Amino acid sequence: MLQLYPYDREAAVLYAHQWAYGRNPLFYDYEHLGGDCTNFASQCIYAGSGVMNFTPTYGWYYIDANRKAPAWTGVPYLYNFLTRNNFSTGPLAEPCQLEDLLPGDLIQLSFKGEEYQHSPIVVSVGNPVAPENVLIAAHSYDADYRPLSTYEYRKIRFLHITGVVRP
Repeated sequence: MLQLYPYDREAAVLYAHQWAYGRNPLFYDYEHLGGDCTNFASQCIYAGSGVMNFTPTYGWYYIDANRKAPAWTGVPYLYNFLTRNNFSTGPLAEPCQLEDLLPGDLIQLSFKGEEYQHSPIVVSVGNPVAPENVLIAAHSYDADYRPLSTYEYRKIRFLHITGVVRP
């Protein structure tokens, strides 16, 4: 029977700090194939969840560079997986407001105002909660402790990870 367990935010953030300026050799670097940001975000979320969903096409998993779910590396697909309505294995998230973010959560940015193209991970939330006090880690323009306020974007969405579904 599937149950909801806590998400290990500390593990996700520690992973983000460890690999923000490097590449974990266990995962392919997609930097020159459209960007590595969502691959890095998925790695961080995996560090905090400890479970993948191996459902073909609609799951969230990484086996190797050529065997991965679209949600592992694709910005809109990761959003769709995390906010899914079915209670299946893997991390779950819900759209939220800036003030609801916690370390280990996800932000997605649209630079042109159309589709979302970037998926940084929240590593710190200061007080008061404002874009200059929300710090992120990311690949594709590698960053750690980068203030959200330093990005120029047209649209933004926030995802609060609510837990991890496990067998």
